[in-house]
Amino acid sequence: MKGTIEFYYDYSSPYGYLGSERIEAIANKHDHKILWRPILLGAVFKVTKQTPLTYAPLKGDYSIMDFARSAREHKLNYKHPSHFPIGAVAASRATLWLREHDDAAVQAQTTAFVHAIFHAYFANDQDITDTAVLSTLAKSIGIDAQAMAAALAEPRVKDLLRHEVESAIEKGVFGSPMMMIGTEQFWGNDRLEQLDRWMATGGW
Repeated sequence: MKGTIEFYYDYSSPYGYLGSERIEAIANKHDHKILWRPILLGAVFKVTKQTPLTYAPLKGDYSIMDFARSAREHKLNYKHPSHFPIGAVAASRATLWLREHDDAAVQAQTTAFVHAIFHAYFANDQDITDTAVLSTLAKSIGIDAQAMAAALAEPRVKDLLRHEVESAIEKGVFGSPMMMIGTEQFWGNDRLEQLDRWMATGGW
């Protein structure tokens, strides 16, 4: 692999979902791997003094329309969740438990888990804050659900998410998705084409 694309996202982010469905093709095209970096926008918004996009007057209604329109553009399934936004703490911890697992075979399941969680929430309107839902999704892709559930309560796994969020803020991550190649940042699902061109040309 030539390098790594760090993909920062919140599981409660519609644009994060759309970006997650498209980033792999770009990474493969340029022989890069993806490092999935789940964060919590609630913590980020405390720094940026923002609120969820859908809470903003006028802009909120537009954003809900644009989520669906953007999904249709890229032929992706999208159903705006009945409970939105959410705090996807457990799903984020589970992702980091997989990503940082000692067993490479378990680590390799991270990407499938990321997609399963996003699909469950934004295509099937499932409650991904429910650990029972997470366990069912884990089992469906061959992850040891019992081991995952036990890990979610471990201080080490809790610290992984805390450090991930703190590190993201230190690096200047303020939204979802944000892609980073080295120190170069690209924010938003609508910057994926620019990211592709940047990688193709070596930057400008």
